Amino acid sequence: MLAAVNDTLSRRGLLLKSGSVVDATLIAAPSSTKNSTGARDPEMHQTKKGNNWHFGMKAHIGADRDSGLVHTVIGTAAKVSDVTIGNALLHGQETDVFADAG
Repeated sequence: MLAAVNDTLSRRGLLLKSGSVVDATLIAAPSSTKNSTGARDPEMHQTKKGNNWHFGMKAHIGADRDSGLVHTVIGTAAKVSDVTIGNALLHGQETDVFADAG
C-alpha cells in the first residue's frame, strides 16, 4: 500500500526523491511476551541503547529529505543493527543520504 501512495505522490511531484533520511526507532513490548505455548515471540528481542536495555521491535524508516514523507518502513527484531537494513531503506534515486551513527 505504501508503494501505491508513493507512486501517486511522485506522479504529482510531491515526493522529490533527491535525498533520503534514514533512521530507526524502538517499539517497546512487555518483557514477557509469551504466547499460548509458553514460548517468547521470535520477533521480539532485547537491545542496548546507551546504557539502557530495551525489549521489543525496531521500525527502520526511510523518508524524503525535503518533504519528510515516508517512502520505506521495515520492521525487525530490536537487536537488528541499523546498518544491516540501511540500503533497503533507499529507493535508489537519491543524490544524498542522511543517517546517524547507528
